[in-house]
Amino acid sequence: MNKAKNKELFVRGALPANLISEILKEHQSDSQTGAYSIFIGQVRGDETSGSRVVAVDFTNHAKISETKYAEIRNSLFEKYHITDLMAYHSEGKVTVGEICFLVLAASAHRREAILACNEAVERIKSELPIWGKLLLGDDGVKWKENS
Repeated sequence: MNKAKNKELFVRGALPANLISEILKEHQSDSQTGAYSIFIGQVRGDETSGSRVVAVDFTNHAKISETKYAEIRNSLFEKYHITDLMAYHSEGKVTVGEICFLVLAASAHRREAILACNEAVERIKSELPIWGKLLLGDDGVKWKENS
């Protein structure tokens, strides 16, 4: 069981697509892991208020978020038989099509990884103080509502 913390929860700008392969490379020597469940969130080009979203500017309360994330992470290690759990979220401007949120759960078997990943995503979205300001094509802005 890898209860070591994430290197960092928040990453400035878009999350690089190769982050997933880097994480998997680090886990190759872990003989206890047989399954991964990965959630990847990217910025959508939705239409809102009569204009198209071109980017999201994410802000957060880092200290509270990191403390709360640690609590969520520890509770998921207690609830599920997982070997690792990590999450990354963008801060700052992320344009449409770029990755802004990544959760990865690892376990010996797929069911535990899937359940832990799903719960981590839902809890992070609902419990962490992270806000997204939608930047619109007409230079307007609107605060994002998490769903």
